[in-house]
Amino acid sequence: DLRVARAMSMHFYQLSTKLLGDTVSKMNENLTSVVLVASFFTLTVGYVSKRLLKESSHRDKKYPPYIPSSIPFLGHAVAFGKSPIEFLENAYEKYGPVFSFTMVGKTFTYLLGSDAATLMFNSKNEDLNAEDVYSKLTTPVFGKGVAYDVPNPLFLEQKKMLKTGLNIARFKEHVKIIEAETIEYFQRWGDSGERNLFEALSELIILTASSCLHGKEIRGMLNERVAQLYADLDGGFSHAAWLLPAWLPLPSFRKRDRAHREIKNIFFKVIEKRRRSGDKADDILQTLIDATYKDGRPLNDNEIAGMLIGLLLAGQHTSSTTSAWMGFFLARDKDLQERCYAEQKAVCGEDLPPLDFDQLKDLSLLERCLKETLRLRPPIMTMMRMARTPQTAAGYDIPVGHQVCVSPTVNHRLQDTWVERMDFSPSRYLNDNPAAGEKFAYIPFGAGRHRCIGENFAYVQIKTVWSTLLRLYEFDLVDGYFPTINYTTMIHTPHNPVIRYRRRQ
Repeated sequence: DLRVARAMSMHFYQLSTKLLGDTVSKMNENLTSVVLVASFFTLTVGYVSKRLLKESSHRDKKYPPYIPSSIPFLGHAVAFGKSPIEFLENAYEKYGPVFSFTMVGKTFTYLLGSDAATLMFNSKNEDLNAEDVYSKLTTPVFGKGVAYDVPNPLFLEQKKMLKTGLNIARFKEHVKIIEAETIEYFQRWGDSGERNLFEALSELIILTASSCLHGKEIRGMLNERVAQLYADLDGGFSHAAWLLPAWLPLPSFRKRDRAHREIKNIFFKVIEKRRRSGDKADDILQTLIDATYKDGRPLNDNEIAGMLIGLLLAGQHTSSTTSAWMGFFLARDKDLQERCYAEQKAVCGEDLPPLDFDQLKDLSLLERCLKETLRLRPPIMTMMRMARTPQTAAGYDIPVGHQVCVSPTVNHRLQDTWVERMDFSPSRYLNDNPAAGEKFAYIPFGAGRHRCIGENFAYVQIKTVWSTLLRLYEFDLVDGYFPTINYTTMIHTPHNPVIRYRRRQ
């Protein structure tokens, strides 16, 4: 039966893993050999597992429509990788809201549209599991003992600790810090020119996040060398890291691992100094030093350092990408850009005094622009879980072992949900139900029990950065060029994101 088949498949997997490990340990880091062995291993296990499970599957199940492919093992990896949104939208039109396909030996089942996505956002972790999908990517970057490397109940406790540090009292201080960092950073731009906006905002977001979330000691160490370590660590979030074993001797993997060790050592020194001094700063570092689990155990230094890394890098991609896209949407619509600038004067005062948190909340046009940016360019294209128990969606049975996925990008532009779906239209949020009242039609930060804890900080950060930039500069597209989407990165960044700017008089 099915359980026997799974057991046989798992036994074969374990034997193959041992054989592979023994083989690799004897190699002199010959990357070609490693890749060949890894590919052969994966192909073999995939083929045998598929045959065993197929032969023992129940005939009375109604599985999701399967998109066939003429390429064994790779399946639709090339077509999906080239243009994932187009691939998913075409599949939605042809197969409906639930469908499956194969990529690199794995079966993916997508749930598109609000109704189908309900399964993921209402699911429990023991049924649709996050660690099975994300641990391989996050553990080498954040380290062991935190996030997806621990049992879910422990991870939820860690998230709760971080969430207590992301409160309104702190946000009020964060606005001043972010404004000051932004003004200082953009002094290097001068009065006019053309610059890479995404590159600049990526650097700025690291600086502001470190100032706000890590505390003065760690921010004070953020020189060019440390910034490069962050960049190397950040390189661990890649397609290669997702698809290939973490022990492969790839240059990017080695840089990631070295950066992880060095950043951890920096954090260890700061934690030790803070503990020794007895000073009680009002920051998240102190929150974590003082925090305890439900059983009374305090966090150890390794957990604190890992959570600090996770807090910074988990939000860095999303905020820098969203900030950059928002800049290009405003540069493309000069009238909208000027209305946002006029709102700054109307809300904050004609002489544009320093920003404060309460005024930030009243910048409603700027917030609608941010919401619309997150709709058309959500930073996370796909949210994934591994099915550990059989699931049902839209009348289809989803077997154990499928990677169950929801795409915010596709949900945000379904033509049967959104009016003028491809237009950048901030005014749509003046309506109570911009997405026809569908619960999971708009999900840039996830939803339900899986909602991102950093959402409120991201809004404060991006609105403060752009309030400051609108006061400093007028922005234009360079010769009318609006960036295309770079699909080669896991987060869909703008391609060739150069913008033209001129200081306001």
